[in-house]
Amino acid sequence: MKDNALLLSRGLAAVPLLVLPMALGALWLALQPQAVPPRVLIIGGAVAVAWYLLAGLMVGQQLVQHARTRRQLRASRQMLAEQPGCAWIVDAEGAIRAQSPQAEQLHDLTGRDVAVLLSRHRASPATTAQKLLLRLADGRPCELPLADGTRLLARRIPGTGLQLWRIEAPVPAPPPAAPAAADPPTNPGYQDLPIAILEFDPEGRVIEANPAAEALLGPVQPGSPLGTLIDGLGRPLDDWIAEAHEGRDNGRAEVLQTRGEVERNLQVSLVATADPGRMVAVLTDVSALKSLEAQFTQSQKMQAIGQLAGGIAHDFNNLLTAISGHCDLLMAQRDHADPDYADLHQISQNANRAAALVRQLLAFSRKQTLTPELIDLRDSLSDLSHLLNRLVGERTVVTVTHDPALRPIRADARQLEQVLMNLVVNARDAMPGGGEIAIRTENVTLDSGLTLERVNIPKGEYVRITVTDEGSGIPAEIFDKIFDPFFTTKKQGEGTGLGLSTAYGIVKQTGGYIFCHSVLGEGTRFTLYFPAQRPRPAAPARRQAAAVDDLPDDRRRTILLVEDEAPVRAFASRALRLHGYEVIEADSGERALEILADPALAVDLFVTDVVMPGLDGPSWVREALRKRMNTPVIFMSGYMETPPGAGSETFPGAVFLAKPFSLSELATTVAGHLAAGLGRSAGGSPGA
Repeated sequence: MKDNALLLSRGLAAVPLLVLPMALGALWLALQPQAVPPRVLIIGGAVAVAWYLLAGLMVGQQLVQHARTRRQLRASRQMLAEQPGCAWIVDAEGAIRAQSPQAEQLHDLTGRDVAVLLSRHRASPATTAQKLLLRLADGRPCELPLADGTRLLARRIPGTGLQLWRIEAPVPAPPPAAPAAADPPTNPGYQDLPIAILEFDPEGRVIEANPAAEALLGPVQPGSPLGTLIDGLGRPLDDWIAEAHEGRDNGRAEVLQTRGEVERNLQVSLVATADPGRMVAVLTDVSALKSLEAQFTQSQKMQAIGQLAGGIAHDFNNLLTAISGHCDLLMAQRDHADPDYADLHQISQNANRAAALVRQLLAFSRKQTLTPELIDLRDSLSDLSHLLNRLVGERTVVTVTHDPALRPIRADARQLEQVLMNLVVNARDAMPGGGEIAIRTENVTLDSGLTLERVNIPKGEYVRITVTDEGSGIPAEIFDKIFDPFFTTKKQGEGTGLGLSTAYGIVKQTGGYIFCHSVLGEGTRFTLYFPAQRPRPAAPARRQAAAVDDLPDDRRRTILLVEDEAPVRAFASRALRLHGYEVIEADSGERALEILADPALAVDLFVTDVVMPGLDGPSWVREALRKRMNTPVIFMSGYMETPPGAGSETFPGAVFLAKPFSLSELATTVAGHLAAGLGRSAGGSPGA
């Protein structure tokens, strides 16, 4: 009741702020000898309204603060019940807000100023209540000897604006020394707790550790400095202990590392106890959490590099298309005896190497465009074995073993070959003196799933590929980095560090799993899992792509080429004209639709870039196909998240041509797509 009365009295203290201006205004109006002008009344009214708003805000803030203090008081009453002797809760202004039952038996001081308490018990008149309140407001505890031999202990309650004042009885003199006996543990309750607790003094010397703490830190000797057990704060540990002892650390926890034989990550919280000579550290093992955090950081790093690769791939591949394309045009006009042919060939080869590097960047970031198909690994490895034997040299042997009933998998054949070549090349480099590289394929059925290297493989049917070498193995200190991009142990110029990261990205994008097991000095084994597929009936032989001269009529085929990059458009148009096609060029989707607005124009094929300013490729093609429904489409792009067409309902029969492409790849794709569309109705005629 007294506490409520105190709050009410403080709230009513603001009433004069509201009543006094009203009374003064009324008195002033009554004393005026003549009528007050309306302008004065309006100004006075505005001032009054502003005054009332300000006063209302101040009163509201006081009420909110008082409500918050009442909630804090309710939470602190349990603390009072647990305090030995007389104890009081004091607010920042020095008013006593609550007291313990024992203090209430002596004298009821609720609602009184704390100076009354000091006047009854204070030993030194030089100490004032105001000095103590200022010291406590800064977060520093206070200890004051009293006249009756007791001590006044005061400290701020963390997280609140309240203070705890307590009178501690004098410590009795120790009894005469008894016969030597085993001292009981200082805090026997700690020993049975499953939480790791370490007790130490304000100087950081260990007093005692419970069994759970010793399970994390190893054997702990009393008197050991805390810094010999844990480390990694980044600043002196003594500073943190001093802040916690004085109540200035706000109870925050820090993640540190153990110094024992087994390295662990511990979350450590320091707590000051009622005994000023003792503090407690609560330890929690967060090693698993830090490991997950490291994996998440690595994933974020890979995603950032992938976004960077995707951002540069489109523009970079456009440049490479123009370089390699015009190089192909020059080479087509020369024979091998021409003195410039070798230089052009070098330009073409280096452009292809640059294109391969971009594909690798997109591969490990899982941003590349794949063309998945059913693959029989027995056929793929049979075709690849000759190249693999040339890669490894004469001192190394590649052996391939297949399951007789091997199931097919669904993957991009070219990218899968890239994965196997990367693994074989790494195996070769690990055996400088030669040896055997064993490639084995087999069917595997997982009935209950499988967990390898913290990765869960769902149950199901898989095709497993293992690539095993007899090399030097991978040291443990770099094992976790082997799939990182640009990480390599090879000399400068011998590797880019993208081989294994590329293999990892291709396998994951395909829906598979890749693992590594290595024994130092014995060798390394890479294991790949791919979901097994059901074999499909053999498809009829594909019809050979028809040349332009084999088309059923004498009309030259007309191609609408839409490309916003002028160098790429110039190369593609020249290449198509060299192969006998009529080419209409457009630099945007909007321009393409303007050209197609002519109903007399017959177009046999759309060849368009995907990513363009304004209307992109799919957008303008979708609009054009409303009137020219059966016109075949070839989409080309250097990079995109998902290729349009390729069997979709919106663009039936559309194909995708990845940049950079060569002159022959462009010509073959166009001729093949035109030949495949001969069975359909002529899409070039308007209104078809």
